[in-house]
Amino acid sequence: MSDNATDDYSYDYEYLFKIVLIGDSGVGKSNLLSRFTRNEFNIESRSTIGVEFATRTVEIDGKRVKAQIWDTAGQERYRAITSAYYRGAVGALVVYDISKSESYESVSRWLKELKEHADANIIIELVGNKSDLDHLRAVPTDEAKHFAAENQLLFTEASALNAENVDLSFHQLLKSIYEMVSKHQFDMNDYSGPKPSGGPTISLTPNPQDSKPAKANNCC
Repeated sequence: MSDNATDDYSYDYEYLFKIVLIGDSGVGKSNLLSRFTRNEFNIESRSTIGVEFATRTVEIDGKRVKAQIWDTAGQERYRAITSAYYRGAVGALVVYDISKSESYESVSRWLKELKEHADANIIIELVGNKSDLDHLRAVPTDEAKHFAAENQLLFTEASALNAENVDLSFHQLLKSIYEMVSKHQFDMNDYSGPKPSGGPTISLTPNPQDSKPAKANNCC
């Protein structure tokens, strides 16, 4: 699989896949997104307010696939807004912080929410972010890997800070979605073909002062 990070307003792609990034606030979803789509990392990253999205086009089996990735707020007060964005998603990355056990314990709740609001055939990947904090690890890799296998989830550990396995995480999810689509288990009238993009990023930000700077160890 080769990839192409160039994303403009042309419609030079054959499939459009909507992906959602979910997980507790502070696990690093926004930096995973910016690392994958722009190869950027912001140590001063603020908590997402509402929903943001960015795109990247990759090549899978000779087909150009555009990933439209929606980064959702992890805070409870935005749950009514963000759950509406699960509709139409063909893939989801459920992210936790390997150094915070409570973010891993929340995974079951996020999976339940996906089951309630998303397509039954959605492909889900469990991502343990902040693998660079292995010296502070609170969630054993084998435990998370076993949980993923039991729940039929893809699994990776990654670091948005040093870019380790970030591309791998998104690529294996997109590859699995493409294989599912090839078996006609999704209605591609909803999920493929050239469709206008509103731009590389949309932020629903009702009140800027609601957003507070994240601590350095909460944004990688």
